[in-house]
Order: sequence, then structure tokens, then C-alpha cells
Amino acid sequence: MVDFISQNSFWFLISSLVLGIILLVLNLVLFLKLSSIRRQNKILFSGKDAKSLEAVILKQTDELKDVDKEIQELFEISNKINNLALHSIHKIGIIRYNPFKDIGGDQSFAVALLDGKNSGLVISSLHTREGTRVYAKPVAKSESKKYPFTEEEKQAIKIASPIKEGTV
Repeated sequence: MVDFISQNSFWFLISSLVLGIILLVLNLVLFLKLSSIRRQNKILFSGKDAKSLEAVILKQTDELKDVDKEIQELFEISNKINNLALHSIHKIGIIRYNPFKDIGGDQSFAVALLDGKNSGLVISSLHTREGTRVYAKPVAKSESKKYPFTEEEKQAIKIASPIKEGTV
């Protein structure tokens, strides 16, 4: 029985020693981490107290609010510019042609002037020996509502609006 107790005491002593070593190593690791955090805090808070840090944070918050307002204003301005671009003429297509296959040169032309929604007008000039005639036709979404387009006018509209309708 005494051998059993002394054997148990021996294993208890060994396990306590191993546990103590593990706790010592863990304690050393935690101490090193704490030292690292203290060094970082010392650098972060050097020359500053809590009140000055609070003032810096509040100042940054106010500046962020101002920047957010400016971004909103720029977004609104961007939307207005986009709206104007959709309603202003900025797509142009021109084609020169000879209405008479045997005589003369490419003196006649068709010009398409379209906005961002492919609406606007097409101007055609038909040049003959007797004179020049000019025609204007409205264009609504690349199509005619009232007057049929000639092939040359259709080509000019196609040249003016190669990108998808509704985009700038």
C-alpha cells in the first residue's frame, strides 16, 4: 500500500511539474504579447491624451460628413450632365453619295444629327445640274414617324447611332 501511495505521489508530482512548465511557457507567451501591445499603445498615444484623441476623431467625423455632402452634390451634378447629354445633339452621321450613277460625283449628302435617345433630325441635300434641294426630316428613336427615309438617310442614321439607344 505504501508503494502504491508513493507511486501515485510520484506520478502526481510529475504531472504537476509538466503542468507547471506548460503554464510557465503560456505565461511567458502572454507576457511577450502584452509587452508588444504596450509598445504599440505607447507609439499610438505618444504625446496625446484621451481628450486630444477624441478631438481628432470628432474632427475626422466632421470632415467625413463634409466629404459625403460633396460626393452627393457631385452625384447630382453628374445626373444633370447625363440628362443634358441625353437631350443634346452629339451623335452625327454623314454620308455623301451620287444620286445619278452615270453622271457627276458625290455632291449630294445626308446628315443625321441625333441626341442620346437617337432622336433629332436628318438633313438631305440632293444636287442636280438644275440646282440643289435640301430636305429635313424628324427622327424619333432612329425611325421616321411621318416621312419615309431614303437609303442614304438610313445609312447616315446608322452611322450616327452605332451605340445602344439611351446611352451617351
